[in-house]
Amino acid sequence: MIRHLLSGADLDAATATQILDTAAEMATVAGREVKKLPALRGRTVVNLFYEDSTRTRISFEAAAKRLSADVINFSAKGSSVTKGESLKDTALTLQAMGADAVVVRHPASGAPHRLADWVDGSVVNAGDGTHEHPTQALLDAYTMRSRLGRLAGLSVAVVGDVLHSRVARSNVLLLSTLGAKVTLVGPPTLIPVDIAAALAPGTAVSYDLDAVLPGVDVVMMLRVQRERMGDSYFPSAREYARRYGLDGPRLRRLPDHAIVMHPGPMNRGMEITPEVADSPRSTIVEQVANGVSVRMAVLYLLLGGNNR
Repeated sequence: MIRHLLSGADLDAATATQILDTAAEMATVAGREVKKLPALRGRTVVNLFYEDSTRTRISFEAAAKRLSADVINFSAKGSSVTKGESLKDTALTLQAMGADAVVVRHPASGAPHRLADWVDGSVVNAGDGTHEHPTQALLDAYTMRSRLGRLAGLSVAVVGDVLHSRVARSNVLLLSTLGAKVTLVGPPTLIPVDIAAALAPGTAVSYDLDAVLPGVDVVMMLRVQRERMGDSYFPSAREYARRYGLDGPRLRRLPDHAIVMHPGPMNRGMEITPEVADSPRSTIVEQVANGVSVRMAVLYLLLGGNNR
């Protein structure tokens, strides 16, 4: 097992499959009356979040606590970071406290890689800038496998704001490793030039959502990250929804077995309509539940559970 999880590229097919298989075992804990395992008793996991988060932070906290680890939640707001403390000094403080694992979300791309150089414990990237979010890709892959029974050979459309999406980058890397074919779909202004070739050979790009939908097994809608947009990347929210939003008529263009995914939070009515988000073909709530199992598996394996 790898020491850190910083990128989807860190995972070969065997390691990724080991995590997904372990997550399936961890999922059985959720059905128990007492939802706890003693696997990481005596270990300390620090959630180091420099950006606001609901799903990811709570998911990692729940995962660590279900494994009986001690959890320290660190928020940049109200900490010495607001007084100018550097990431390195914060890392050294955590090191002195004996952190066994640091789960970090940071607005700067590459921050988790720097952190991994400064601490002895494992580092898990919970999202760095517009770079990557590997555990989101793992929980997405787990959800696809649970719903469709396989990953190899699946056709997956990742739709929307690819330019600012760390989720898209990690999904392309991981899904390609596991044998799925990914097509990036969106307006030309939101799909970086040569991104497909740079991430994984065989990844396709399309600017026509309606042409792609009939041939996919999975359509993953991305949030339009307006907080990261300094310029106008499309004429209006209404025009974006008309061309790239997933609504009822587009849902009916999908094959009968196809599923709809979204990493959240959603802009309902923009990239996805309530009718689609709340439909039986949507896995959005499942993804949140699966995230706890997948992150339990990641922490368990990183902290030596596979050697016990």
